[in-house]
Amino acid sequence: MNMLQDIITYIRRIIKSPSNAQISDDLIIDYINRFWIMDVDARMQLFDLKKKYQFMTQPGVDKYNMPLYTVQTQPGGQQIKSYPVYQGFLGPAYINGVQVPFQTQKGSFYSVWPNVTQSPVILGVGDGSAGPYTFSLPILPNNSNPVNPPVNAILRGHIDTTGIIASGSNSDPLIGSTFNTGIPVTSVDSAFYLTSIDSTGANVIVQDSGQFLTGAVNYGLLMQPGLAPFGNQPLGDGVFSNVYNTTLNTINYLTGEVNVRFNSLIPAGNNIMCSFIFFNTGLPRAILYYDNTLTLRSPPDQIYKVELDAYLSPAAFLVTTDAIPFGYMAEYIARGAARKMLSDTGDVEQFQFYEPLFREQELLVWKRSQRQWTATRTETIYSQGINQGQSGFNSLGGSTI
Repeated sequence: MNMLQDIITYIRRIIKSPSNAQISDDLIIDYINRFWIMDVDARMQLFDLKKKYQFMTQPGVDKYNMPLYTVQTQPGGQQIKSYPVYQGFLGPAYINGVQVPFQTQKGSFYSVWPNVTQSPVILGVGDGSAGPYTFSLPILPNNSNPVNPPVNAILRGHIDTTGIIASGSNSDPLIGSTFNTGIPVTSVDSAFYLTSIDSTGANVIVQDSGQFLTGAVNYGLLMQPGLAPFGNQPLGDGVFSNVYNTTLNTINYLTGEVNVRFNSLIPAGNNIMCSFIFFNTGLPRAILYYDNTLTLRSPPDQIYKVELDAYLSPAAFLVTTDAIPFGYMAEYIARGAARKMLSDTGDVEQFQFYEPLFREQELLVWKRSQRQWTATRTETIYSQGINQGQSGFNSLGGSTI
């Protein structure tokens, strides 16, 4: 049975448009997708859409964006651009199987794990030119073969989910051989800064961009910050080489090597300084979820598995025969899509007539989800749950009655 085609047929009955010549199947599928993607997850949290999200960390990387769907194409050629795979994350959270605190308030998280910025460090002095200059941060060994796994890490610049979508790429983090100027200023969270004074007495500021070098993902691309919305600019000629020893305008987060060519002349003798956030790496023991980004502390020193609960954002229907994952929602989806069509066409009489029937289907779908939640007994001070506080039981067996 093609459930999607059944939904289309049911919608046609509601909107009184049986002919494809009047309203095409492609347009109806577009309305179905709009209701399924944009409305359902906002109207209610379904038990059937609750999933486990897991990923593996990268050594030295402390921030991870919510994943995005790849671009999909509807019938008729209309594209469904990238949108989050999940509606959001929630606890409990586990790292390598051990439960860790999961927080959504920055104040509580950073009161325990403060981002202490290192006092400005003098890296060198200007020579009257724009560069190139090569520096080594004094806090990390200047070693082309960094310790593996790293015991120390400079925190990295980060581009949030909105910035990744704006880039036109589903690559996260954003990796390239040239600087992408299409990232909104508001989506970049820089963590490394170079500062100096030019010949006019104006500040010279360079910071990391959250973009990384092709072929060398521990090399962050440096930029000149600008005004919103798209004022961030590349340095020098804006071209980066993927040969380690000749990279321009990059910082190696693991070795502390900095190569930069400024966009203005640095007078001879003027200090060139840097500010950054430095952490000892290790097994992460806390997670912050904020701005669709998961932040780990401490930054991981090697690969660990992170697990959280999440609610899935429904995928698009398109034209697949198995597009509907749960058959019991078919009438609800049909009435929801038809409701949007009646609203757009201004058919108020039909809209008002079918609205109670739509609400009835929504209540039935919601009740099915709630019935599943009630299968678990609510814990009290007298019922601690399975294997909690029971002498004579190990952590793998036994029960509480």
